[in-house]
Amino acid sequence: MPTILITGGHSGIGIECCKVLASKYKYNLILAGRSPERMENFAKELIKSYGIKVSVLAMDTSSLASVRSGASNCQKMIDKGEVDKLMAIICNAGVRLNGAPTYTVDGYEETLATNYLGHALLLELLVDSIADNGRIVFTASGTHDPDTADGKMMGIADEYDAVGLANTGKGGAKPVSRGKLYATSKLYMILYAYELDRHLRNAGSSILSIAFDPGATSGTGFLRNMPKPVQWLAGSAFMSWVLKKSGVTIGDIKFSGECLARVTADPEYANGSGKYFQTNDGELTERRSSKLSYDEERAIKLWKDTKTLIHIQPNEGSLKLR
Repeated sequence: MPTILITGGHSGIGIECCKVLASKYKYNLILAGRSPERMENFAKELIKSYGIKVSVLAMDTSSLASVRSGASNCQKMIDKGEVDKLMAIICNAGVRLNGAPTYTVDGYEETLATNYLGHALLLELLVDSIADNGRIVFTASGTHDPDTADGKMMGIADEYDAVGLANTGKGGAKPVSRGKLYATSKLYMILYAYELDRHLRNAGSSILSIAFDPGATSGTGFLRNMPKPVQWLAGSAFMSWVLKKSGVTIGDIKFSGECLARVTADPEYANGSGKYFQTNDGELTERRSSKLSYDEERAIKLWKDTKTLIHIQPNEGSLKLR
C-alpha cells in the first residue's frame, strides 16, 4: 500500500490530515516528529481505526543531525521493503515562538531551523524516494503576505537573507521579532516550493511541489509557547469574529486537516504543482501568494543559501534538485 511521510502528523491539523489519508485514501503513514510516545499512541489509534500500517520516525526538524538520522532510517525502511516508496512528503511541523531568539544545536535561530531548514534538508535527502507523480506539500501561512490582513499582523523581514535571519540577534545585534521570524520562515517555504517545482520540471520529474495555507487555526499547538491569556483569547468565539471581520483567513482544525489531505492525495490536485492553496471560512481555493513569493531571483538566492546552511555534502542530495 502506498505510503506518506508527514512531519508534525501527531498534533493539530496533522492529526485530522492523517485520519483522512487513512480512512478515505487508504494510505499507510510514516509519522515523523520529536515526540515518540505521542506518535506511538496516535499510530496505535490509526492502526486500530483504519487497519493501515503506521511507522514512527524520530526526527526533530530543528536539528540537522536529527533530520539526517531520520531520513537515513526512512531510507532503510524503504530499502528493506518495510514500507513502499513514498507517494508524498508533507512538511507540516512548525513552531511559533515567543520572547528573545533561541538557537538550535547547529547555531541557527530556532523558528527558521524548525519550520524551514530542517524540511529543506529532509527533501534533499529523500526526494529520490518519492514515487512518480508523488507530491511534496508545504504547510505555509497567510502571514507571509504583507499585503493581507494576515501578514499585517506580523510583517516579514524581507531585508534579510536566509543566512542573516538564521543568525539574527548574534553579536549584540538587534534581533528580528519572533512574529516576523515566523512569517518569513513561511515565505521561505513558499519560495522554496516554487523553486523546487522549477527544478523538478527542468529535471523531467513528475513529482508535484505544492504550498498549502490552513488559515488561522486556533486549538492547535501553534500558540503553545505563547502566554496563557493569548492562547485563551485566540481560541474564543469573539476573537474568531474579530479576525473574520478584519479580513484574516479563518481555518478550522478538522476542515484544514481534511484539505491538507486533499491537496496531498486527491486526483483533483494533480495539476497543483507550483501553486498555492488556502482554506478560508470553510472553503479551499487556489489563490495567488505574496508578490515576493514569485520573485525568482530571490528564490534562487534562497536556494543557494539554504544548501549552504544545511551543509549538503558531496555524497548527499538529489540530482533532481541541482
